[in-house]
Amino acid sequence: MPRGKRIVIEKKIKDPVIGKLKGITIDSLGSARGEVADTLNESIENIVSQAKSLYEQDKLEKERLKSLGLFTLEEAYDELKKGGVNLSFRAFGGRVERRSVRSEKIGKKRLIPKPVIHDWVALNKDFYSVKQAYKELAKVEKLNLRAFIGRIEKRSMPSIKIGTARWVPKSAVEALVHVNKNYYSVGNAVGVLSAKGVKIKRNAFERRLDRNRIPHEKIGGKRMIAKEVMDELIQKELALAQRPRMN
Repeated sequence: MPRGKRIVIEKKIKDPVIGKLKGITIDSLGSARGEVADTLNESIENIVSQAKSLYEQDKLEKERLKSLGLFTLEEAYDELKKGGVNLSFRAFGGRVERRSVRSEKIGKKRLIPKPVIHDWVALNKDFYSVKQAYKELAKVEKLNLRAFIGRIEKRSMPSIKIGTARWVPKSAVEALVHVNKNYYSVGNAVGVLSAKGVKIKRNAFERRLDRNRIPHEKIGGKRMIAKEVMDELIQKELALAQRPRMN
């Protein structure tokens, strides 16, 4: 790469996906979930209070449980399946027994409040489990599960813990898939430059990033360069290398 010549990158990337991704923070997820949890708990307490009151008065009939908003284990599982949650009945029953799924004892019956199931269905639509998120991202990025969990632990990957489970926003995963398809990491960028015949060491390339001579985005602690920016950089570097040198 010729020295003493400043290349100006004119391409300006305005990527709404990046803005959306940066707006998904652990704090914002926690705040939104806190509001949902308050409403959820209020609804559950109201349903359980009504059911217990009727039970004490010996007025709680089996047919009335569902209308109050209380499901048997089988009914709750059917609702989950209708809502698109892919889980075996045995696994679901195990979660109820371990209390990772909230249930209530009314008389001799263990019942599951409807809001618990509806909340689960809603979470399933907007979030991935850690393994699901990893599998989606691993389709476009060379990544192992341990490394992905490390990103969650370091908070570079937004997630939220609800009950005993950790959830990753689908919108964040989709945005990262977009980034992996349309941006290069520093190491990949240097490799692409080399493959195109532009010789540069990684530390020299990083100095250009430090000086903002190459437009880039910082995502999850990593600097990423848009492919369109790289195309312009390669074109100008090759053109500069072909110019005759002045004596």
